[in-house]
Amino acid sequence: MLYTEIPSQRPNTPLLDTIDHPQQLRLLERSQLEQVADELRQFILYAAGQSGGHFGANLGVIELTVALHYCFNTPNDRLIWDVGHQAYPHKALTGRREQLVTIRSKDGLAAFPAREESEFDTFGVGHSSTAISAGLGMSLARRYQKDPCDVVAIVGDGAMTAGMAFEAMNDAVAHNADLMVVLNDNDMSISCSTGGFAKHLAALWERGESVNISEDGDAFVQPYPEWAYNSRLHSAATDAADNLFKAVGFDYFGPFDGHDVNQLAQVFDALKKRSGPRLIHIYTKKGKGFVPAEADQIKYHAISKLNAPAVANTAPKYSDVFGQWLCDEAAQDERLIAITPAMCEGSGMVKFAQQYPERYFDVAIAEQHAVTLAAGMACEGLKPVVAIYSTFLQRGYDQLVHDVALQNLDVTFGIDRAGLVGEDGPTHAGAYDYAYMRTIPNIVIMAPKDENECRQMLHTAYLYNGPAAVRYPRGNGLGVEMQNKLTAMEIGKAEILAVYNEQYGDCISVLAFGSRVQAALQAAQSFAKQHDVAVRVVNMRYVKPLDEQLIDAVADDTALFVTVEEHAVMGGAGSAVNEYLAKAHIVKPICNLGLEDEFLHQATHSQMLQQAGLDAQGIENSIKHAWLKVINIAP
Repeated sequence: MLYTEIPSQRPNTPLLDTIDHPQQLRLLERSQLEQVADELRQFILYAAGQSGGHFGANLGVIELTVALHYCFNTPNDRLIWDVGHQAYPHKALTGRREQLVTIRSKDGLAAFPAREESEFDTFGVGHSSTAISAGLGMSLARRYQKDPCDVVAIVGDGAMTAGMAFEAMNDAVAHNADLMVVLNDNDMSISCSTGGFAKHLAALWERGESVNISEDGDAFVQPYPEWAYNSRLHSAATDAADNLFKAVGFDYFGPFDGHDVNQLAQVFDALKKRSGPRLIHIYTKKGKGFVPAEADQIKYHAISKLNAPAVANTAPKYSDVFGQWLCDEAAQDERLIAITPAMCEGSGMVKFAQQYPERYFDVAIAEQHAVTLAAGMACEGLKPVVAIYSTFLQRGYDQLVHDVALQNLDVTFGIDRAGLVGEDGPTHAGAYDYAYMRTIPNIVIMAPKDENECRQMLHTAYLYNGPAAVRYPRGNGLGVEMQNKLTAMEIGKAEILAVYNEQYGDCISVLAFGSRVQAALQAAQSFAKQHDVAVRVVNMRYVKPLDEQLIDAVADDTALFVTVEEHAVMGGAGSAVNEYLAKAHIVKPICNLGLEDEFLHQATHSQMLQQAGLDAQGIENSIKHAWLKVINIAP
């Protein structure tokens, strides 16, 4: 059925309500699966409306999820969901149905499959293109243990653009592994799928025949089914005899209608009788069954909660600041080229892509390639800008070191979603970029305190002749006045923002980085009102190079250093300060505030900051605790 509204009340789902374990689903007749799928779609619409979160991808795999759990003996048989955007129906069928309204909230269900949450979540995910490797590992392990089972990796066409997926497929063939890969082809990742692989999938559809299977598992060719492929206008770029998956060494079956639950059940039952690496190509529609989502699949990739309170902060988002800077800088310099690994909307690049299509490169979900592509462009005299989330730059780390920094190439990195990201939880937190970047020679690392400083830092990074990164948080800025003029800043120069209680000789020097500067100011001002000690707040601006001259200058009257950052304490900006103090033989008490040695689970951003002690009150409490220790040990 088609739906046009997200229900605010829980729908009536009598058949779904009897399923608290897939074994109960497997007791049903195959003829009842369509009703289960329809009820599950209604429930997912309701639950997503209550919780917010990923939307279109979940609606697109309703029938697939029902068929998988109906045909395979989960959890003994292994289902591995790539990325995890589409795991809500899976969670609903595996004993977590009524908890689904808590997804992405504090103490609720995780936004993605998580091994600690359920035995049915066989592999924790959040980043793309890992499922085939993980599934192969499970299959080979069970073979070694002489305890074989069916292993099914469910991978979207967007995730298949990453090299890791093909590395795993190549290895699966080498081992003749008993592994099924379900390619969920909806011509989308978050945006439309791009590149040669998308064209190849379209060509498979356009050939007019489908590789099908009989009940006993034998393959045969039948006429192509008469329903439309939701592709943009791709041309059939390959000869009809070509098939990438068969060329790699997989047995290929499909394409199949991914919304025909009975056909899918027949296919999976038959394929269980075969062995070796098998790929089942299905076609689905992102947002299936909800008319607005089918019409605008990008908008409905994720949604907010129904009746969510209006956001009071009208300041621009940092991603929009980046996007506007990109357009402004491009207008001044024809050498600017922008690159994104499939995050055009999230990184604020839509306007740039429209204005400068010949200078915009979406390389699909291929972070390693994005970084080295930029390196190659820089070799030829262009000035590439890579827009990438902190959590995704982790995937291109070797390329950052070897291909960019080692050759001291002129590449600018706009690193979005730095720090805690709230409801998406630990898989998407940008908690490690200071640490993994600052150890690399040649690179400059900047952290703005507000949106205007972000704009000017991006300009500064772009002008710097070498690798430079500007690291900024998710969400809105502080509402400061934006300066249209682009002005380069002095590299490695911090600023003293405030000194409270200057009349006192002893001073607490708070060295704050990036997103925690404003909270540090609030904490310092409040603490100074209650204690007879001077408190100095420094906006450090640069993680690398540190403003060592300023640290030297304030060290004489500093009785306590406090560093504050929205990043892991170990290896972070505070560690850089510690290293310099040791190198300069400056012996002072120091308190490093940041993220402790643990993964923080999903909650709102403000809740996570409070939990980590990085909101204004938490910083003030830590300053007080550290100061009391200092004065208690003073002679």
